[in-house]
Amino acid sequence: MNKSPNISSWSIRIIVAGLFLVSALGKIFPDPSMYGTISTFEVQQLYPMGFSELLAKYFSRTLIGIEFALGFLLLFPFNLKKWVIPSIILMLSVFCIHLTIEIITKGNVGNCGCFGSLLPMTPAQALMKNVLSIGLLVVLVWKLDEVLPKKSNYLAMSNIVTACILAMFMIVPLFKKSTEAVSAPQMDQPVDQVKAIVTPDSIATATAIDTTDVKEKPIGPKQKKSGFAKYYANIDQGKKLLCFFAPSCEHCQATAKELTEMRKGNPEFPELQILFMDEAPEEIPNFFKFAGASYPYKVIEIIEFWNAIGNEKNVPGVCYLWNGNVMKFYEGTEGPHKFSVKDLKLQLQKLKK
Repeated sequence: MNKSPNISSWSIRIIVAGLFLVSALGKIFPDPSMYGTISTFEVQQLYPMGFSELLAKYFSRTLIGIEFALGFLLLFPFNLKKWVIPSIILMLSVFCIHLTIEIITKGNVGNCGCFGSLLPMTPAQALMKNVLSIGLLVVLVWKLDEVLPKKSNYLAMSNIVTACILAMFMIVPLFKKSTEAVSAPQMDQPVDQVKAIVTPDSIATATAIDTTDVKEKPIGPKQKKSGFAKYYANIDQGKKLLCFFAPSCEHCQATAKELTEMRKGNPEFPELQILFMDEAPEEIPNFFKFAGASYPYKVIEIIEFWNAIGNEKNVPGVCYLWNGNVMKFYEGTEGPHKFSVKDLKLQLQKLKK
């Protein structure tokens, strides 16, 4: 005699379905229209695996759609033991293999991206979560006495999968119109003086002044091109700080505030310029309010932002440049390369002839 699923079977289905739905939701959190999390997933997870920019866009949306679909299908009585549960186990197994490779090659650092920015997890934590989920599903297969319908459910199943994938492409379109780069004056300097920093004529003047200083004082590394001149024409002249921030990132705001405190009372503090990720740009005024000062900045498209900072790096990013040479690059919120006020002070005090 066939039995309907008992309470423990339903508990497992709800738990695993919830994990899949939250995982899919996390990859587009907090606002799908901002592109931030899904683009970060593409750049930091898919690009290193060999995906092209266009293929990564299609794959990321399809993958998230499938995650939503499998989460929903686990709650329906549609061929659970024959198709749904094996499909989920297969996907989790692929994730486990990828996470294991990540841990071996890069260490257990950073956010694996499984839940996006909604619930940051290390690769090891994500691996344990996936292994536990597979174990629960194996128990579910053993406990579940599936009542197969007389008519096939394949049409209903395919409709759910197709609807979820198409919904992802509608919610997060493949392409987004780029935001024009903008800049802002510092709060504690006259507007005219700061505008001179970012106008073409003044860049030429500043370059000439910096070149003179280098000739009179042969201190510092040999002049080179950093690759950031397309954002700030004077970035390779003298000492500069180029910061990579997301406007809504609390760690970025805290780093900007620390830099503002360092700059106070230090007339020799390097000029600070910012590249903002085009994610919630409306938060930039609040960002500067929290930081305690406003700095020249540009807002650049998300994919370009990650290409500029480096796909393996994370925000907040603070790059200390001297004559175009990268003297120190702080990035992320943990590990040996995270920003340190004490270390930056030591770096700024160093002289190199």
